[in-house]
Amino acid sequence: MTTRLDRLSNGFRVVTEHMPGLQSAAIGIWVGAGGRHEMPEQNGIAHFLEHMAFKGTARRSALQIAEQIEDVGGYINAYTSREVTAYYARVLKDDVPLAVDLISDIVLNPVFDAREIETERGVILQEIGQALDTPDDIIFDWLQEAAYPEQPIGRTILGPSERVQAFDAGDLRRFTAQHYGPNSMILSAAGAVDHDAIMAMAEAAFGHLPALEQPAAAPGRFRGGEARVIKDLEQAHLALGFAQPGYRDDAIYTAQVFAGAMGGGMSSRLFQEAREKRGLCYTIFASVGAYSDTGLLTIYAGTGADDVGDLARLTVDELKRAADDMSEAELARARAQMKSGMLMGLESPSSRAERLARVVAIWDRVPPLAESIAKIDAVDVAAIRDHAGRLSESAPALALYGPVTGAPDAAALAARLAA
Repeated sequence: MTTRLDRLSNGFRVVTEHMPGLQSAAIGIWVGAGGRHEMPEQNGIAHFLEHMAFKGTARRSALQIAEQIEDVGGYINAYTSREVTAYYARVLKDDVPLAVDLISDIVLNPVFDAREIETERGVILQEIGQALDTPDDIIFDWLQEAAYPEQPIGRTILGPSERVQAFDAGDLRRFTAQHYGPNSMILSAAGAVDHDAIMAMAEAAFGHLPALEQPAAAPGRFRGGEARVIKDLEQAHLALGFAQPGYRDDAIYTAQVFAGAMGGGMSSRLFQEAREKRGLCYTIFASVGAYSDTGLLTIYAGTGADDVGDLARLTVDELKRAADDMSEAELARARAQMKSGMLMGLESPSSRAERLARVVAIWDRVPPLAESIAKIDAVDVAAIRDHAGRLSESAPALALYGPVTGAPDAAALAARLAA
């Protein structure tokens, strides 16, 4: 495989990876503009803008966008996260020029038709309503807010309904003008692609844009806190969060391996102790989400009202115990799971394109996979135990939803972890 990274004169970056033997390609534009780049009054606008990209451009109607990609058997989609908005497509190799043209058109030339704005506003309000009706979805928004209160990184990506109801074309254009500059964009492509051809397409589509000095996102500061919503549900939902390093810190590898050992699979400590041995829950897992300057260890479980208190205390006890007796066998298993998950996930061009964009955004280069594997292998038992022991150094974040009156509060769990 051949990976190449180049930059246009205005700062626009192009990264590609040719994957021999493939007949298809994944192409996308990753924009460094997500939820954490919004002002309070803009909360939800990055996601709204992503939706509007497909509702018509100066050259294509919404129907033409859908028809042109599906006429060649491809697909096109997008997503918004807290740090990026991505627009991407998957097509056969002969249709790569069409995909680049379509994606560049929806990113650069949306028309923001008033009728389409109203239509999509309704769609997004339905999306917000659906999230609120899904306990094991909305609880992660509440945990994020508890971890990062009164900060852009702590706000929901969808935004509150009252904000979404007020956005207009002017708001969308202002956000685009502030954040959609060529130096904040990455065109990433993987599969049956030719780098020089992609570069020529990028130059034609984006080379004329002036560089833009994007406002810096407010730093993320994990503070911890609690969100508790009591409701008559079948299950009690619990999400516990702890401060972790950002993805530019090599300690993130230790954090991710630790999360895998604690709750990354059926053999993990929390699954074995909470579900298999004590029957306290059906679902329990741990994962680490990382950002440029901070990170969050999330432990989630769903259980019954009578068990939520015991489950919360057991979870904290297992985290504390890991600082003393995490074994080499557990560590080796977690490392193997992390490596295999990463490598298996990169067997598709879509995953490859995603990784390329992500690492270029982080390091402005494409580290070899061997470099990442070496950093995972470098995590040892001492590092894992030390990491576990440091969890008590900051207050945890706690989100609870459902019949959760029997759950201890965040302060009680923090005291138990520190004891």
